[in-house]
Amino acid sequence: MKNVLPLVLRIAVAIILIQTLRFKFTAHPDSVYIFSKVGLEPYGRIAIGVAELIAGVLLLIPKTVWIGATMTLGVIGGAIFMHLTKLGIEINNDGGILFITAVITFILSGIILWLKRKEIKFF
Repeated sequence: MKNVLPLVLRIAVAIILIQTLRFKFTAHPDSVYIFSKVGLEPYGRIAIGVAELIAGVLLLIPKTVWIGATMTLGVIGGAIFMHLTKLGIEINNDGGILFITAVITFILSGIILWLKRKEIKFF
């Protein structure tokens, strides 16, 4: 059971990160709206999509879990910051689901990083 929880958390965060890529990489109108509003369209949308893809893959590789969790904290931390400063909690009447998902992903990534803290080379 001790090894199951970290695996479930890793898979959950990776799924969240990877499932949003279709919106970023296909220039979905909601994604374009969000990145236009923060002044990062189109290059920021693509770059953040690539960063999320890399983080999601790193979370699934046992030796790189802590790197993926750290990247996720950075990318999602930026998303939360943008929600709080420029976008608002609710975007296009979504009921705040994007913001809530970002907060959950951030928390889960923090838990993953805490669980894997002994694997970080420089600590």
